[in-house]
Amino acid sequence: MAGPFLWLFGAIVQLIIIVLIVNAVISWLVAFDIVSRRNAFVAQIWDFTQRLTDPLLKPLRRVIPPIGGIDLSPIVLILGLLFLVRLLYAVVPLSWR
Repeated sequence: MAGPFLWLFGAIVQLIIIVLIVNAVISWLVAFDIVSRRNAFVAQIWDFTQRLTDPLLKPLRRVIPPIGGIDLSPIVLILGLLFLVRLLYAVVPLSWR
């Protein structure tokens, strides 16, 4: 019974992780001046990923300060999401999957 819901939750977590990675890569490319945010395509991707990830990352950024100019909150969020998925798979009995 819970199998489809676990699958859906896992798929949503995977999509969030992909968006977090894309956001990090875009921010690095912009920071190292490889791409410009004045480019319409880059600006759209930047805006899309920022709108999806900022609500998740802002609470973590309040708690975890940047260390040496590196924002560790996406890594902490990815690890937390993966832990939550593994925990749900461990807690839900096999008969419900």
